Amino acid sequence: MSEKKIKTSSGIEIKEVYTETKSIELPGEFPFTRGIQKDMYRGRMWTMRQYAGFSTAAESNKRYHYLLSQGTTGLSVAFDLPTQIGYDSDHMMSEGEVGKVGVAIDSLKDMEILFEGIDLQKVTSSMTINATAPILLAMYICLAKKQGADLKQISGTIQNDILKEYAARGTYIYPPKASMRLITDVFEYCSAELPKWNTISISGYHIREAGSTAVQELAFTLANGKAYLKAAMQKGLDINVFAKRLSFFFNCHNNFFEEIAKFRAARRMWAKLTQSLGATDPAAQKLRFHTQTGGSTLTAQQPLNNVIRVSNQAMAAVLGGTQSLHTNGYDEALSLPTEAAAKVALRTQQIIAFESGVTDTVDPLAGSYFVEALTDEVEAAAWKYIDIIDSKGGSVAAIEEGYIQNEIAASAYQYQTEIESGESILVGVNKYVDEEGIKPEGFRVDDSIRKVQIDKLISLRAARDASAVETALLALTDAVKQGLNTMPYIISAVEVYATLGEIADTFRKEFGEY
Repeated sequence: MSEKKIKTSSGIEIKEVYTETKSIELPGEFPFTRGIQKDMYRGRMWTMRQYAGFSTAAESNKRYHYLLSQGTTGLSVAFDLPTQIGYDSDHMMSEGEVGKVGVAIDSLKDMEILFEGIDLQKVTSSMTINATAPILLAMYICLAKKQGADLKQISGTIQNDILKEYAARGTYIYPPKASMRLITDVFEYCSAELPKWNTISISGYHIREAGSTAVQELAFTLANGKAYLKAAMQKGLDINVFAKRLSFFFNCHNNFFEEIAKFRAARRMWAKLTQSLGATDPAAQKLRFHTQTGGSTLTAQQPLNNVIRVSNQAMAAVLGGTQSLHTNGYDEALSLPTEAAAKVALRTQQIIAFESGVTDTVDPLAGSYFVEALTDEVEAAAWKYIDIIDSKGGSVAAIEEGYIQNEIAASAYQYQTEIESGESILVGVNKYVDEEGIKPEGFRVDDSIRKVQIDKLISLRAARDASAVETALLALTDAVKQGLNTMPYIISAVEVYATLGEIADTFRKEFGEY
């Protein structure tokens, strides 16, 4: 009787023992498998960037000040659903969702409150926003100007990755080609005006949360990245300039070695991919990425077990060479994270950074027979997917056909059947079940938040110059029709306190909805 085969979450078979490796690469050198810097964390620790945003801008601002006081080194903004899909808080579609999964931002006024007391030139900010990314970036730029900041020194990231929204997450507004135009407008504008800003965070995180395997997450993310490269080059942008400001956002799940192999393979693949499209500057070939521990791996049952899951995932991300990391709160399967859970999550990163010793040398698992072989296998499996997507005409065509969505759905279904059958063990869920599990206090946002936001909108509209708003929105409409870069016109509208919904509606009228 043969032994049962052991496989990774992507179906890669694990051998009993590994006995050889061909690794002779050095960190900081093409193809960057071992890291994008020669000294990695010996020279600079990863950014500890805790994701936060809820309720009103004022409430979120309090949490940001708390996180900064506890040692967070970068802010990461979560926006509520209406903000993500271009509706003001008083829109009928916003009912029941204002301030729930993130902070409500209706205008520059909210952005001013959100970052009150925070110097934008001294902190890096990441904003998880896609369809309305140009509008939120415009608000950030206007606030930086009001603070007297040098825009050439402002650094941070907007997610701005619409392709994964069509494939996995769903917060798109406009048709794919119109959305790609807005993204390349941001690339072009920031190349000239905000040279330190990361203009896109190409996200595998949400692809993984939707149920993909590690290999699918890697392949679909890099395929989307390739589509963005080509779109920007078609607009006449220089890959050696704009590719330096592209960043990535990956998930980290529980299979420790597969996740490390995924990160190492990602760097190698992106280096080859950018080189094949003409990138000659090493800085344009380097894959820089943020990692968040796996939200979908957290369990509502025995929630304190999530502390161990998050620690395991965070360690894998660090050993995989991440540039930035968010660790989830142990209570996030039940509610928004409480302040106590957010502190434990941050302390997890700090303990790994300053007590574990894993940062003392670069890529400490390099040369491991297993890790090197698994890196090769993950890469080979991911290239197969990319070849299929290329044969369909690239990511946009593959998404329009439904190929990527169907592959993710099939993997999600297989994983769920394995959990339900007991083939895959989930501690506290289908094995070692404890009926008397500890249930921590949840954190809920009250529905009254919507009234607060509506009252602010009424005051804003009464106080602003209505004719200036109308003029700015008409200018934006003309820019869209004439094929001009929309970013300067969005900024002009934001400066006179046009609302997010008004600007998004201007695009809706010209582009239509998808």
